[in-house]
Amino acid sequence: MRWKSLIGWLLHCHGLHASQSLLPFSSSTSPSPKPSERRKPKTMKTLAANPLSLLLIFSLLLSLSPIRADPDPRISELLSLQSESSSGVIHLTDRSLSHFLSSPRTYSLVIFFDAVQLHDKHELHLKDLKSEFSLVASSYIKNNENSPSSTKLFFFDIEFKESQSSFALFGVNALPHIRLVNPNVANVKDSDQMDQGDFSRLAESMAEFVESKTRLNLGPIHRPPLLSNKQLGIIVLFFIVWTPFMIKKVISGDTLLHDWKIWMSGAVFVYFFSVSGSMHNIIRKMPMFLADRNDPNKLIFFYQGSGMQLGAEGFAVGFLYTVVGLLLAFVTHVLVKVRNLNVQRFVMLIALFVSFWAVKKVIYLDNWKTGYGIHAYWPSSWK
Repeated sequence: MRWKSLIGWLLHCHGLHASQSLLPFSSSTSPSPKPSERRKPKTMKTLAANPLSLLLIFSLLLSLSPIRADPDPRISELLSLQSESSSGVIHLTDRSLSHFLSSPRTYSLVIFFDAVQLHDKHELHLKDLKSEFSLVASSYIKNNENSPSSTKLFFFDIEFKESQSSFALFGVNALPHIRLVNPNVANVKDSDQMDQGDFSRLAESMAEFVESKTRLNLGPIHRPPLLSNKQLGIIVLFFIVWTPFMIKKVISGDTLLHDWKIWMSGAVFVYFFSVSGSMHNIIRKMPMFLADRNDPNKLIFFYQGSGMQLGAEGFAVGFLYTVVGLLLAFVTHVLVKVRNLNVQRFVMLIALFVSFWAVKKVIYLDNWKTGYGIHAYWPSSWK
């Protein structure tokens, strides 16, 4: 170490100075001592006799020793609150937010703004996004356990009714909303906001947003398995027990897969599932109905507007399409085998009337929602 060499040099110089200061008091006639009889200067005793030298060395040690800042006491508090949360997300209020936001700080804050009264607004997906946010927090804690990064980033959520002042402080006027406050941010309104279009990829997009703004590695997202080990074991045991009986029935041809009624029902179900928009409802997690804003006791089953379709609306349209399809299948496969022409004509007229009514209702609903109309035109040869 450089400072050790410097101290040794000071001690050596001081020792030489102390030994030379004794020469004027020695007798000129006294014989010089032999080299073997010379004593080494007692440097430490000499230093003790000179307080100024001790003060100089002590000041030098202080100037060369590294200065260590005391750790932020809020970090231990945050780690304690984080451990008490099942997901690692710390719940904030107006008071605790101002406490953890005060400068200086060495950690970043990722805040999820929530409003319980808006959880029934399925188009916002607040409950799902909050669950994905908790998944990001728990994954970060798990991936960075016993790492210096574990104290550089903390996840929080804050509720509107409890902390309206905090919403105003950040200027939050729409949900969903996620903010990242880095240590160097003085004004919270200048903090980084996650773009609304990035919420579609849920936890993965949230992790990318945090990594791009903090330069920290969050690691992979640990999603819980669809089936627990116990449930998986029960399924495997049931499959092992059921396999011999299944093989026996397959060989004898006595299974549901050999029944034409099952295949016909499955075909009708696939047709209904396709034309009713059920896949759209599953992907978008659309509700079956909504409560009327003007009258909460009234339910809305048909939403006017091209940008949204409720579940009940899709099922109604799918039912009408399925009725037309079944009538067409009945007329082409069953009615043609009836030998009585009067019965054929009567049933054909009923089938045409019901099909015309069903298609008319679908066209009317499409015109009511989108404003797009379908008009009939007579053939030009009829004019």
